[in-house]
Amino acid sequence: NIVHTQGWIHCHTPATDASGPVKAVMDDLFEEFQNMRLPAQLRISLACCLNMCGAVHCSDIAMLGYHRKPPFIDDEWLDNLCEIPPAVAA
Repeated sequence: NIVHTQGWIHCHTPATDASGPVKAVMDDLFEEFQNMRLPAQLRISLACCLNMCGAVHCSDIAMLGYHRKPPFIDDEWLDNLCEIPPAVAA
């Protein structure tokens, strides 16, 4: 199974929203679970920040969100990629 917390609901310091990374990991591992190629009691968890609410201390595979500087945005590349909503563009 895979466990995660919804840090953005209750936490004041989340480094990531767990839903996206957890979905990506499960999409990638779904076939492994389905064909039973993983250990019987494998536990995967994701914690949104260093407080580790997601039970990462007692899991076989743990993912941890951490704070870092936001990436630089290449405005010229982004302008050509998609339409920017007016609220964001302002």
